Amino acid sequence: MDHGVTQAAAAGTIAIGGDLVVNRMGFGAMRLCGPGIWGEPANREAALDVLRRAVEFGVQLIDTADAYGPEVNERQIAEALHPYPDGLVVATKGSGTRPSREQWEVDGRPEHLKEACEASLRRLRLERIDLYQLHGPDSNVPIEESVGALAELQREGKIRHIGVSNVDEGQLARAQTAATIVSVQNQYNIADRTSEPVLRACEREGIVFLPYFPIGAGWRAATPSDAVARVAEKHGATSHQVALAWLLRHSPLTVPIPGTSSLSHLEENVAAAGLALDDGDLAALA
Repeated sequence: MDHGVTQAAAAGTIAIGGDLVVNRMGFGAMRLCGPGIWGEPANREAALDVLRRAVEFGVQLIDTADAYGPEVNERQIAEALHPYPDGLVVATKGSGTRPSREQWEVDGRPEHLKEACEASLRRLRLERIDLYQLHGPDSNVPIEESVGALAELQREGKIRHIGVSNVDEGQLARAQTAATIVSVQNQYNIADRTSEPVLRACEREGIVFLPYFPIGAGWRAATPSDAVARVAEKHGATSHQVALAWLLRHSPLTVPIPGTSSLSHLEENVAAAGLALDDGDLAALA
């Protein structure tokens, strides 16, 4: 494969919420922050360049959250890309909080979510966020109340579409009673299919599924299996590209959002949009 030529459009398109049509290879911006997803990166200009190059490669969905940095990632996106090109969807999330570099907590109170959304609008320099997702359910707040707050913001014109993240099937069903849910963002990849039941629920409901950590579990890519390595060798591709191409074939509703702070890795990831796995490959990777 030629890493540098294939554009994100090679993966085809999908409509989020029926009206946000994007190429099915997105970009997760989280890793552009400093170590531990905290503070500014060592090379600020390089991070901004990755964002600009992602758009040049045809990426039309950029995923972020107010907790990344915190706040740093949203500011990076606005600095690099505002005024945003037509067709670019910036998806952000609220409810995640960062009391310190080591702590990731959740605040799903309606009042917090409304303040968080307003702050994200300011940082992203937007009047309306195309896709705003609940970063995770708060065990102290019914998910219906959290999503209900997002529905209020939607009625006020501050959110176009609502999604949820880090949910199980039951939580998704409950969220759907409070608002129309157009996306689910859960950890999911070829090595970790714990969210398979949630993906299948999304297929039944026509909800777009955004797999995060799409190349491997945790902060580092999983060691490729023998099967992945064999398929990669067959196609002259990398194991990372096979993992992303598998997600695209495994379900018509997936939009992988691989993240990186490296231009070469960005090119490699986007090139996976043009890797066509056949039925034999899928059987080998099942």
